[in-house]
Amino acid sequence: MIDPHARRRWPAYTLALLFLGYAAGKAVFAAQSRLGFPGGPPVSEAETEAYLLDPALAQWFATASGLMGAVIALATVTEWGLRTVPRPLMLVVLTGLALAVLGGAGIMVLDGFIGLGVGWRWYHGLLGLAVGALCVEMLRSYVKATNRVAA
Repeated sequence: MIDPHARRRWPAYTLALLFLGYAAGKAVFAAQSRLGFPGGPPVSEAETEAYLLDPALAQWFATASGLMGAVIALATVTEWGLRTVPRPLMLVVLTGLALAVLGGAGIMVLDGFIGLGVGWRWYHGLLGLAVGALCVEMLRSYVKATNRVAA
């Protein structure tokens, strides 16, 4: 049984908007056949040449992943997602999504505050912390909302 009072929808909606922004930024760079992300650190020419995949194709794949992330985030709070997607499958998908988001956010945080050499700045680190927290809260809210209520 789904407990409608246990759902916090705003983290999922916010994360869906961020995923759509990510997808839009990647689409812009795909159209320009460039690697990177608008507002992020520049990608050197040597890195672009060493890339095994065509930059435009890689960015289109990243665009698709951003759109898929938005759909997954919305599935955690819409009746369609809560009623049609089996909970165990959704938990596996959300775990994979959380690992990907937390990995990327972790790199932004570490590079923004400690400096790994990627080029992220302190404000990117703050964004990474916020996105990581949103992702964890979305997952927690989904788990809490879909827990079986003892009869």
